[in-house]
Amino acid sequence: MLVPLSILFGWLLTVVTALAIGRTILRRIPVTLHRGEEDALAFVAGSAVLSAIIFVLCCTGLARRGVFLAIAAIAILGAIRSGAHCNIRPSFAPLPRFWTGLFLTGFAIFTVLYFFSAMAPEFSPDGAAYHLNFVAKYARARGFVRIPTNIYAQLSQGIELLFLMAFSFGRHSAAAMVHYAFLLALTLAIVSYGRRAGYPVAGLAAALLVYVTPVVGIDGTVGYIDVAVACILFVLFYALQIWDVQRHSGLLIVIGLLAGFAYAAKYTGGLAVPYAAGYVLWRTRKLAPPLIVCACALVLIAPWMIKNSLWAANPVAPMFNGLFPNPYVHTGFERNWTRFLSRYGLENKWTIPLELTMRGEKLNGLLGPVFLIAPLCLFSLRLSQGRRMLLAAALFTIPYFSNIGTRFLIPALPFYAFALAIALSELPLILATALVLHCILSWPSIAAIYTAPAQPWMLGRIPLKAALRIESEDSWLSRKQPDYKVAKLIESAVPPKSRVLAMSALPESYMTRDILVRFQSAPAETMGDIFFAAFNADYQPHCAERFQFVPRQVRKLRILETAPREWELEWSLSELRLYSKSIEIPRLPDWRITARPNPWDTQLAFDNSAVTRWRSWQPFEPGMYIDLDFGRSQSIDALQLEGPTDCSEHALRIEGADESGKWTALASQRQIVALHPPPFMGKAAMREIKSRGIDYFWIRESDFGFSEVIENPASWGLTEVGTAGNGHLYRIDAGYPQLESEHNATAVSGR
Repeated sequence: MLVPLSILFGWLLTVVTALAIGRTILRRIPVTLHRGEEDALAFVAGSAVLSAIIFVLCCTGLARRGVFLAIAAIAILGAIRSGAHCNIRPSFAPLPRFWTGLFLTGFAIFTVLYFFSAMAPEFSPDGAAYHLNFVAKYARARGFVRIPTNIYAQLSQGIELLFLMAFSFGRHSAAAMVHYAFLLALTLAIVSYGRRAGYPVAGLAAALLVYVTPVVGIDGTVGYIDVAVACILFVLFYALQIWDVQRHSGLLIVIGLLAGFAYAAKYTGGLAVPYAAGYVLWRTRKLAPPLIVCACALVLIAPWMIKNSLWAANPVAPMFNGLFPNPYVHTGFERNWTRFLSRYGLENKWTIPLELTMRGEKLNGLLGPVFLIAPLCLFSLRLSQGRRMLLAAALFTIPYFSNIGTRFLIPALPFYAFALAIALSELPLILATALVLHCILSWPSIAAIYTAPAQPWMLGRIPLKAALRIESEDSWLSRKQPDYKVAKLIESAVPPKSRVLAMSALPESYMTRDILVRFQSAPAETMGDIFFAAFNADYQPHCAERFQFVPRQVRKLRILETAPREWELEWSLSELRLYSKSIEIPRLPDWRITARPNPWDTQLAFDNSAVTRWRSWQPFEPGMYIDLDFGRSQSIDALQLEGPTDCSEHALRIEGADESGKWTALASQRQIVALHPPPFMGKAAMREIKSRGIDYFWIRESDFGFSEVIENPASWGLTEVGTAGNGHLYRIDAGYPQLESEHNATAVSGR
């Protein structure tokens, strides 16, 4: 029973600390609040402050158990000393009995499922792969560690810092329980707002609609952050409505902190800042109040932007890399990533409503069939509360179009649910029927019937034994998390300081080894290119452009792209060869090479290796160039550009600069030469990957290139270490002559 107790301790310590901080803040502001709503507002506002405190601790290397206990003690004792722990707030008017009974019945049944699901070992894809992976790394290091090889590490992590406090005592499940606390706070906030606004039935109905929604249930009980973002946004909306009535300037500070916390939780939550500032400006017609909101929001926003500026050379990493070029994220990855997220492989976006409500497979989550009547919420536009809800809903839906996964609707869902409940509140029989149907159709065993065979991402049976650790974590995770066995294999087979290149994502929160996933950073993407070049013609040089001209003495050389912009084709260069009197000029250490864009990989076009290449990572356009400074005057009369792309698409101009710095055109006429395909380069590719500090290689049976590797690992310079799940782990021996000769001898004797 020690594990469940540690989980509950870590969860309650974090939640109570946040609540104590929030209550202490709210008691210093002379505003009229009621019981229930004060707790919801206090928990979220206190979480914002606690997250900021933990950020400072992570910067100073003090994020450890003893310090967390001290902060909790100070916060709780401070609340007791100031009387913030006492319930002195007046109660709301009693709720209607029938609707209260209906709400509590549905709430109680689903709470049993949710509570034990959150207590169970963490198995969610993103929670296990990166949300809690970073939390685990920070816990081991007692603070922030620089992770340039994972784009997700560059996102704001305001909620993950709260997870860190709980994780330090109860590990993964304690962090998931903190997220569940935000779901409880959101439910309480929706009910309380309905009572404050004069729509108690709509508040109860909306809270139940949101609480039992399948995608909300699973997201809010694992190490994700979407439900927390929804809670922050709704509480911000709530605080704005209270301020609008009471107009106390102290509330503007809380509103600003909540808006900044929304950004700190998730970039898309940054819309909270213009929403809050714009609302305050609209209601006051003065500049000072919205400036207070923005200044307080900046307190929680600036630290994340500064951290990214220092560690990722981009304040909003991993996005907008075109504006902030850096060596950590390729612009091509960002372009392809956003394109996929806006489509999810759907052939027809008109199927989105059915995918969201009835199927749930392709968009990774289910809202439930009852939300097919969501358009009825438009009838609430005739009421001011309905208009306010739908305005907030529309604003916070904007980010959804850049990522159409079901869970990315969660931040706007409470507003839609409340507007729908308002619209149906005058038809109590229809509203009650909709609530009962939603509860029934959202229960996992029922939802599994009408979504079959899609099997969307949602909870299953109540995992009582797993939650109480009657069934071991190892047994549960081996069944529920397909790659948990992979994590165990890597932990046991890979030495502590070795690095692994993985061709697809893994549950890194259960590993301490350094994993580079092929698509999660620019260096890993480059290594993926090298791997593919070993066997795939699309990555190999097959075309050369040769330019010849009158011998010239130049200090600098420029290859300039002049072709019109091509939206799909990138500029790619495997090798750039220079000649003088038909003899190739050898590369010298004092040559200085740069390019626009992607100046960080230009050396790959000068390394005389067919498995490496320089890429623009964005569609070629006029003005792109590669520059070479010889450091001295150099005679040159020809050059050859070799690459995997169709040479006929380019329109290059060759320019040279003499010692005075004057640029002149050397050549624009070219000869296109077809290159013979290179021989198999598996060992060369692995040697190149190993030179980048990679010692092991993980590939699944479903990954591109697996069939080439499994056919003859020795020809790649690989030794199989073990298998798990549907993949294989290899040690990279390429680069060690003795081991390579042993492999070659084995291959010969095998024949």
